[in-house]
Amino acid sequence: MQPNLAISTVIFALRPDENGRNTLMIPLVKRIREPHLGKWALPGGPLVGNESLDEAAARNLRETTGLTPRYLEQLYSFGAPERSAGAAAERVVSIVYWALVGTDEADRAVESENVHWLAADCLPELAFDHNLIVEYALWRLRAKLNYSRVAHGFLGEEFTLAQLREVYEIVLGRPLDKGNFRRSVEASGAIIPTGRVVAGASNRPPALYTYDKTRSLADRGPLNKPSDY
Repeated sequence: MQPNLAISTVIFALRPDENGRNTLMIPLVKRIREPHLGKWALPGGPLVGNESLDEAAARNLRETTGLTPRYLEQLYSFGAPERSAGAAAERVVSIVYWALVGTDEADRAVESENVHWLAADCLPELAFDHNLIVEYALWRLRAKLNYSRVAHGFLGEEFTLAQLREVYEIVLGRPLDKGNFRRSVEASGAIIPTGRVVAGASNRPPALYTYDKTRSLADRGPLNKPSDY
């Protein structure tokens, strides 16, 4: 029997937790049917019609969460025979994407009894092998953060160095040295000053930066290895 193909997506956003601290979170969907009735799962669904994988991933996100991510990339395929529930269950191969959305967009996402945001590194037992998928996506995000400009997916067009450093600290899960971070970012050439400052700030308003648009999202990025900052 041919396996069924499905699309799942791990969507990362920085959102305040119950204490008001920005946290790396993902939206999950509560399953309303067996298998795994009542468990949280990654948003997704079957591959249908003549749509491409990217189109299917984007459609599933719109239908389940209302989100249109700034960054969407195919992550990996998960197809172990035992990942489907029960010996008699049809085999399902999931093509997994990961996505990044800004806080402003995440705040507009669909949220209900069956769609909820949870901290990415502190999840309950999810349906199927979705805990493993999230762990892999976290590893990929943290690894890519150190050699690409993927952090831009969490930020607006303009940002301060403090906002950029906060993204790195939250994703990596540890504080970074402020001076070393600034020197590494400025030496990289990945970001450029806009010549503007934060409006309404008193004393010395922070300077605003933007990513150099002549460099692609996958270009060698703003920071060196984590041990360098």
